[in-house]
Amino acid sequence: MHSSSRRCASGVVPGVLLAVGLLSGCGDSLTTEHVDLAGLADRTLTYSLADVDLFEVPQAPGSHRVTVTFSQASGERCTRLKDGATATFNGQPMRLEPGGVDDTAGRDLCMPTRAIFDYNPDEWAQLPPADALIAIQDASHSVLLTAKNGQAKRSFTFEGPVPLERMLRGQTYSFRWAPAGEELKAASASLLPEGGVVTAHMSVTKKDNRITFTVPAQLGPATHLLTLKGEVEAEVPECVGVASCRGSYFHSQEQVVAVQ
Repeated sequence: MHSSSRRCASGVVPGVLLAVGLLSGCGDSLTTEHVDLAGLADRTLTYSLADVDLFEVPQAPGSHRVTVTFSQASGERCTRLKDGATATFNGQPMRLEPGGVDDTAGRDLCMPTRAIFDYNPDEWAQLPPADALIAIQDASHSVLLTAKNGQAKRSFTFEGPVPLERMLRGQTYSFRWAPAGEELKAASASLLPEGGVVTAHMSVTKKDNRITFTVPAQLGPATHLLTLKGEVEAEVPECVGVASCRGSYFHSQEQVVAVQ
């Protein structure tokens, strides 16, 4: 096999591209190597949280999901976790995808070993933030990852005297990220006019857990869809059974506003 024959795939959440670790691609002659959990002890485990609140589709598949993904094997290897392993999220069962070669796309792709948990955002919104404990185990090995505030509904809240229903051109607006205490790594804000195709991407100033932006003065008066996005690097106080752990939390929300 030669690296020039390899292809890549990535995890996708409807409504938002969510990076869960690039997947090593694969040539047509790639074969699956079956391993137990101990065979993944040299990998990096990535915790990703998607929290996507869409205006028209409140609960699109994958919009509210926790995914933990093992990095790929080095070189041209493609591994698949043997049967018998289990994965849990704070004691609740996760869907475990063993990985290995997938040829359903008409070409071999090397898929990662990962576990998925779809959560109920309404339930999480009623609970205080809590750490998330991921436990993956089989007869050979155990992997533990704890993500601080890994179980929490995230949001942007308008910092104003009244609910935000209209925005004035040239006016500056601020939103606060929750949970408090998290520092935004990245953030964006945009406005899309109703029936339009050109999105106005605004320059965002972020400080700690707040974002501020100004509505463009040249924007035409109309009903717009306001989209706010933010990403936070996860703190991982516990990482056992793998070489390293990392994580991130992504939140996006949409709201209809009248721009005047």
